[in-house]
Amino acid sequence: MRRTVTLFTGQWADLPLVELLPLVKKMGYDGVELACWGDHFDVARALQEGTYVNDLAELVARHGLVCRAISNHLVGQAVCDLIDERHQAILPKEIWGDGNPEAVRRRAASRMADTARAARLFHDAMSKRQKAASYTRPARMVVNGFTGSSIWHALYAFPPTSQEYLDKGFADFAARWIPILDVFKQHDVHFALEVHPTEIAFDLASARRALNAVQNHPSFGFNYDPSHLGYQGVDYVKFIREFPDRIFHAHIKDAWWGHGDGSVGVFGGHTDFADPRRYWDFRSPGRGDILFEDIIVAMNDVGYQGPLSVEWEDARMDRIHGATESCAFVRKLDFAPNAAAFDAAFSKK
Repeated sequence: MRRTVTLFTGQWADLPLVELLPLVKKMGYDGVELACWGDHFDVARALQEGTYVNDLAELVARHGLVCRAISNHLVGQAVCDLIDERHQAILPKEIWGDGNPEAVRRRAASRMADTARAARLFHDAMSKRQKAASYTRPARMVVNGFTGSSIWHALYAFPPTSQEYLDKGFADFAARWIPILDVFKQHDVHFALEVHPTEIAFDLASARRALNAVQNHPSFGFNYDPSHLGYQGVDYVKFIREFPDRIFHAHIKDAWWGHGDGSVGVFGGHTDFADPRRYWDFRSPGRGDILFEDIIVAMNDVGYQGPLSVEWEDARMDRIHGATESCAFVRKLDFAPNAAAFDAAFSKK
């Protein structure tokens, strides 16, 4: 069986869900990965309003779609970050509050724990609604997101940065996230960090260090997204083989690199996306430099059976055109592993 192809709704949060879902179906997707912003998934309403998750599950199922994951990147970012005015633009008003940094971090942590509780309620509601549609209960209910980082500003080691200084950052991450992960475990929900610049983990080495920091907590893993690794020069296929049991979810997202005019490097030069001077940019899947064939082979080798969720970002392309061709690209790309040795027919036995 091929994997479920879904669309991450984060870049579509300007559209009400009642308008987006029929469009998602029309573009060819099996389901959605619902973002916890716009009106797509409201954590507070899920916990406070008795009919919310049932009504939402009914709406998704009515359009012949499934939901394997929800995502709360924006609030998760504030759990460990050094808070500044940029966070106010992405956080719900009740999480920002008076803007006191430590208070913001604590409210964000509480909301992420609530996201696990809400995800369990919604997942159970989806399972009930879609039994008649042969809805297969996935092995995991996943919340994708960010963690933030108190040490991202120390990425470049000047002023001189000791390992002891960095250890404090990973200790801060563990202290803030282990209680959250315990709630995830209690509700049988998994948290998948999208390994990404500005997070506590942004490559293989830091991902391993993050796992160690939370003592290999069973509810902590990764939302695999090769686009954030490739332009850094990180081996994004090796990532799959390095963490085979920790990849809880996967984004299909592309990037290209080695472009521009030589005046902007990997760090971006404080330019906007699509600036022609840039060394790298995000591209519609199949139009960048990510070797997705190698990714599918590795996923088959390690037994990944979760969704392939298109996170569509391409500043140079119409998004409906891009998301439609991306769905077709993923369907053509994906294939089931061989159930038997390819040369078994040659055996005399």
